[in-house]
Amino acid sequence: MPSIISVLSTSVLATWLALPILLLALAGFANWTQSKTKLAHCWSLAESVLKGLVVATSVVGVLLLLRSVGIDTQLPELGAPLGLYPDGLSVWMALMVSFVAWVILRYARDYLRGDAAYPVFLPWFLTTVASVLVLVFTNHLLVLAFAWIGVSLALHQLLTLYPERAEARLAAAQKFITSRLGDLAIIAAVVLIWRHYGSFRIPEIYALAGEMGSSSLELTIASVLLAVAAALKCAQIPFHGWLIRVMEAPTPVSALLHAGVINLGGFLWLRLFPVFDGFTAGHFLLLVVGGVTAIVAVFAMMTQSSVKHALVWSTNAQMGFMLFEIALGAYTLALLHLLAHSLYKAHSLLASGRTVRATAVYFSGRPGAAQLVLAGLASGLAAAILWLLPELVENKTILAALLVLAVAAAVLGTPHGSTARARLSIFAMAVSLVPLYGLLNMILGPAVATVDTFALSPGAAFIAWTMLGLLAVLSLLVLFLPERAWLQRLNLPLGHGLYLDQPFEHVTRRWARRWLQAGTEKPNQSRYVLSSGETS
Repeated sequence: MPSIISVLSTSVLATWLALPILLLALAGFANWTQSKTKLAHCWSLAESVLKGLVVATSVVGVLLLLRSVGIDTQLPELGAPLGLYPDGLSVWMALMVSFVAWVILRYARDYLRGDAAYPVFLPWFLTTVASVLVLVFTNHLLVLAFAWIGVSLALHQLLTLYPERAEARLAAAQKFITSRLGDLAIIAAVVLIWRHYGSFRIPEIYALAGEMGSSSLELTIASVLLAVAAALKCAQIPFHGWLIRVMEAPTPVSALLHAGVINLGGFLWLRLFPVFDGFTAGHFLLLVVGGVTAIVAVFAMMTQSSVKHALVWSTNAQMGFMLFEIALGAYTLALLHLLAHSLYKAHSLLASGRTVRATAVYFSGRPGAAQLVLAGLASGLAAAILWLLPELVENKTILAALLVLAVAAAVLGTPHGSTARARLSIFAMAVSLVPLYGLLNMILGPAVATVDTFALSPGAAFIAWTMLGLLAVLSLLVLFLPERAWLQRLNLPLGHGLYLDQPFEHVTRRWARRWLQAGTEKPNQSRYVLSSGETS
């Protein structure tokens, strides 16, 4: 006879699976109905389903906690027949996705009311969210790959809510082409992982990795393909141009993209890194691409006059740092970064009006003596804490240096004209980043598998330290010598990301124009008009 705990676990898991399916059913009905009243009911019911997902996911998390203290909740065994993988990573991701989706949906209901896009937004929004949840929940690599594809296909419909906007359609087409390249990479990687392990089921692959080893030519190639897929999804250099151009989409769509979808490259690696043996060629690629993107995007963000463009470059930079952390094997930090960025970016985009007012504060000019003293003291305290408690940064010296740099930057960024009380408050908050990170690392740590075999190669360590040093030196130059002529001349190229997206941009733009022209061309036309005076 089943125990009470197993009945509870089965009920919760069935609910957990049923709610994303209900979102898809709602999406289909909302797309079909012509009744404004029924459509309004769909919006309200969708909000309730998303709140229900937060509750159901919280209960799954509680059952996982009970399992960790010795109470057998049978979650993995009961979830397997349902195709679910109820672990800490899926719980944290599902909580974030459900909560952020609920917030965006509430915002969009009023933002789009009376707009021509109002009836079209809901079905494709719910389809996108449901696809993300399936991607997070599944224990099967093929389902993961097809959910990955489903997310970008549904998002494409949201990016083209206003078909009369030619530039928006062109940017969405470029994004579509970029996503298809990522789809090819992830499908090929999944096939190679299957060839090595003989299974598509993620728990089985984890177990086999410990038994039969996780090193082969197939896995090496698969790691590179997964790195390419992550770089494309996270809009990393040189594939980042489309991210700025799709900002013509409505604000709720931008919030969904920046707070949810773009993070999936990081989730992909957090889910699959136990498949590989330590530091791989894919990790090396993430180290280089993520590091370069972070450095370029940080300085590009500083040159923007548009708050939305600044937020886009901020997303580029944060995704670069997240992939850089994954490359270093700091998986818990990467998960924390992913969750924090999602919440921060959803708020920043939905409250972009307030962001404009906040950026009116005077930040420019060299820091004064008081700021320098406080920044030196704050970074010294942070370094001392991490020296005494290196486990806070998983005993990784480069992560300690990155955290100390963040503490110093927070204090140096204090607006001019701030009161002494405000300066001391910023100082205290900056120093508290270290223990706060340690606390969050302890909370999130159990959600991420531990890896004992991970070690950076000497070459990778050298590159990582070089990139961090370059970031620090350039930041100091911008801070203390902003009027230098050669720095001033860099403003324009930095504002365009040093034009590193141009080769990929030209190719995808040409393909996108051909594709869009083919879709609108009459049957008797035989030539594609690409641009004024340009034909194929």
